[in-house]
Amino acid sequence: MTLLALPLQEQAVFVLAAMVLFTSFLLLAQTRLVTSIHTFAWQGGLVAAITALMAWSSDAPHLYLSAALTLGLKALLIPWMLHRLVRRVELDRHTESLAWPAATLLGGAGLVLFSYWVVLPIEHLELAATRNIVAISLSVVLLGMLLMVARRQIVQEVIGFMSIENGLFLGAVTTAHGMPLVVELGVAFDVLVAAILFGVFFLQIRESIESLDADRLDRLSEREPEA
Repeated sequence: MTLLALPLQEQAVFVLAAMVLFTSFLLLAQTRLVTSIHTFAWQGGLVAAITALMAWSSDAPHLYLSAALTLGLKALLIPWMLHRLVRRVELDRHTESLAWPAATLLGGAGLVLFSYWVVLPIEHLELAATRNIVAISLSVVLLGMLLMVARRQIVQEVIGFMSIENGLFLGAVTTAHGMPLVVELGVAFDVLVAAILFGVFFLQIRESIESLDADRLDRLSEREPEA
């Protein structure tokens, strides 16, 4: 079955999933830290919209709660916390360019092709839409990992980590129609606690070495106590 032959709501899910993948590339190419936070908020909002559409199309009321949690945490609360933290550590005007932007984006495109190659042999994914969304979910996860490797700023690495969680959640919602509600509530709580702990660590690191550059953390070494 082709994508055009699918019901309208399933086509909408696929289009929104493609937009989630596009935001992953925006995160990878973005130079301004504040804009990266806003892009992550849009990604969370798109994942919430997909969850709500899946709840409507599959008649799964518990997914509406998942959509509300995703919207509240990943599109509103966590981006607000990150934005407030960035202003507190005076990084709201911070910009960071990739060392090899063209090679990094080409590597991201290669990860998308790799994801489609991995998903293609899975026999039980018969529908074209299911294959594509699973491939997109895996691509978002891999692009989040690439973002964590390519960036030096710790806040952007945390955004990459959260983006990985978005990809995993997207795959769970679209292929298995969500996880058990208790599991989803536990994951949402863990993500919120992780965001709070990251904020505390950022402030401690900033006060200790006056920077959130991961390269400076790599260069830290213990000093022998003076006699």
